[in-house]
Amino acid sequence: MSERNPYYSGPISDHFDGTRFFLPGQPPAARSKGSIATFADLRFSRERARWPKHLASPFASARPPARSASLRVTLIGHASFLIQVAGLNLLIDPVWAVRASPLRFLGPKRVNPPGVAMEDLPPIDAVLVTHNHYDHLDVRGIARIWRAHRPRIMAPLGNDRTIRGRQSAMDVGVLDWHDRQALSADVSVTLVPAHHWSARGLNDRRMALWGSFLLHTPAGLIYHVGDTGYGDGGTFRDIRARYGAPDLAILPIGAYEPRWFMINAHMNPADAIQAMRDVGAPVALGHHWGTFQLTHEAVEQPEQDLAAARDAAGLDASAFIAMRPGQSWEPG
Repeated sequence: MSERNPYYSGPISDHFDGTRFFLPGQPPAARSKGSIATFADLRFSRERARWPKHLASPFASARPPARSASLRVTLIGHASFLIQVAGLNLLIDPVWAVRASPLRFLGPKRVNPPGVAMEDLPPIDAVLVTHNHYDHLDVRGIARIWRAHRPRIMAPLGNDRTIRGRQSAMDVGVLDWHDRQALSADVSVTLVPAHHWSARGLNDRRMALWGSFLLHTPAGLIYHVGDTGYGDGGTFRDIRARYGAPDLAILPIGAYEPRWFMINAHMNPADAIQAMRDVGAPVALGHHWGTFQLTHEAVEQPEQDLAAARDAAGLDASAFIAMRPGQSWEPG
C-alpha cells in the first residue's frame, strides 16, 4: 500500500514522485524515515561539545527602523532574518520559540534571546519560510506575527497545511521550485532548489517541499539559503546560470558535525565559501549557528572554522561575516 502524504497532493514531476520530493542528480539529504536510535546516539554522544546555557551577543536588543529604502539585513537569531529593502519589511524563517522542537519542555534550547524582540519589529509585509524543520518553521510565532501585522506568507509546496494548522485564516501562498511571486511593485521572490529535506515527525520525510529564496530588489539580487548541503555544487552553479550572480548570499555555516552524518544536509564553513564562489556572490553573510545546538560542534566553532576557511581562500574578513543575533548589515 502506498504511503499517504498529509501535506501535498499534486502531479508527479521531475522532483516529486507522487509521495515525496527529491533533488534530481543529488543523493538524498535524509532517509525516508527517521531513526530514534540514531538521534539518541547523536544527542548523547561523548563527542558532542558542551554549550553554555547563555551566550551574549554584542548586538542584542536591536531596534530596526520602521522602513528602509536601501538594503538592511538583521539577524534575529539562528536562521531568522529581517530584510528591509525598497520600503518593504520581510521576515525569513522567523523563530522566536525558546526551543526548536515540537515540545516546549524538550529539544534544542536557545542560548541567546532573539536579537530583535517581537514587539520591536517594524510593520511586517511578508513572511518567507524555507522549509518545515522546527528551527525554521515556528507556527506559534508566525501566528503571532500574522495577528499583529497581517503579512503575506509564502512557503514551498505543502507547507501551507502546517502553517494554517495554527491559524486557519492565515493567507499562505505556495511556490514550487523556480516559481516567482511579486511582493510589491519593486520586489519579487523566486523559490529555488536546495540540497536539503523536510520533516515535522519521524514518518513524513520529504513530503513537503523545501527551498531557498532569490529576492529580486532595486538593491540587487539577494540569495538566501535556510539550510543546504553542498552536494557536488551543481545547485549553486545552476542558480548562477539561470539567474545571474547574486549581489549578496546569505548562507548557513553551522550544524555540520559529525561530518559523516551531516554532510548531505548541512554545509560546513569551507563548503559555504565554495558555494559563495560557485554562485558568484561577492559578499556573504553566515547564519545557522550559535543559537540552538543541533549537532556536535562547539558554539563558537563555526565562526572559527569560517575564519580559517576564509584565510585559506584568500578572502578578507568583510567578504563573509558570521552574523550574530541583533547584528545588521548594510552594503558598503
